[in-house]
Amino acid sequence: MKIQFTGKAVKKLETTYTNKNKLLKLKYETDGCGCVLSGVTALWLIDPIDEDEDDIIIETNYQPILLEKSKMVFMDEEMTIDVVESANCFMLKSPNQILNPRLRLIEVGGTNGSKA
Repeated sequence: MKIQFTGKAVKKLETTYTNKNKLLKLKYETDGCGCVLSGVTALWLIDPIDEDEDDIIIETNYQPILLEKSKMVFMDEEMTIDVVESANCFMLKSPNQILNPRLRLIEVGGTNGSKA
């Protein structure tokens, strides 16, 4: 699997979060979706202590990103994280499709991934 960040995405991440002790995680959220097939991706900032045993590390052109191994089936082999300036959010896309046109950046704090 290959994940790339555009230059605009790197710049936005570096100006948005200043806590360098956090890890990036591409999370496939299913809460409130009714079905695992109806999930949506989000970009989480997590504490290292909240790393899950199902997480794998994917190297990128920016910094490593965590991804749940069991949710890789919902991802494409090549993905890019870009910025949608008009919506002030990120976008997750691949050469084949847009996986999430409004990828949220969520800071998750504490143990067990509680959203802050």
